[in-house]
Amino acid sequence: MTGMLRVVNRVLLALAGLVLLAVGGAVLVTGLGVAVPSWWPWAGPGDVLLREGARERWRDAGWWWPAVIAALAVLLLLAVWWLLAQLRRSRLAEVLVESGDGEGALLRGRALESVLAAEAESLEGVAHARVALHGRRTAPSARVRLLLEPYASPGATLHRLSTEALTHARDSAGLAALPSEVRLRAERHRARRVT
Repeated sequence: MTGMLRVVNRVLLALAGLVLLAVGGAVLVTGLGVAVPSWWPWAGPGDVLLREGARERWRDAGWWWPAVIAALAVLLLLAVWWLLAQLRRSRLAEVLVESGDGEGALLRGRALESVLAAEAESLEGVAHARVALHGRRTAPSARVRLLLEPYASPGATLHRLSTEALTHARDSAGLAALPSEVRLRAERHRARRVT
């Protein structure tokens, strides 16, 4: 979700910036009294954004108001979705670790992520690893992305990840379970020469 949210944010900001730049430039050029072509939306400093004919053009059409209300409702839903996506935390900030004395301790989520990623990268056949913790602090889940070496065995790498790195992380944090989603991707490479 984080990648998608980042793309949506960039696209929305770029579109808003382009619209504001175009409208602002058009208003500025017209306001300065520069001679503008006949197709220009504003003719002079006293001109209005929408003329009376354009404002009343669709008022009598039966489809006009339902279409306007539907478009505004869709825009409102998209704006609320975007706002909620900004407020939602995508990563787990801390994990509750049982310390044995009944109190418990808090472990930073980023610390567990970096240790888990480092142990995953130390496995044979793994070129790079990224880990993100999600869920609740008492029941976290991990999303692991592995970039495999060109000739690594995905099955063997996945088995070693689950039996070594993920098991160590689960045991060290005192968790009953650490559900994980692992995505494997092979590193690009040239074809081998056969002689």
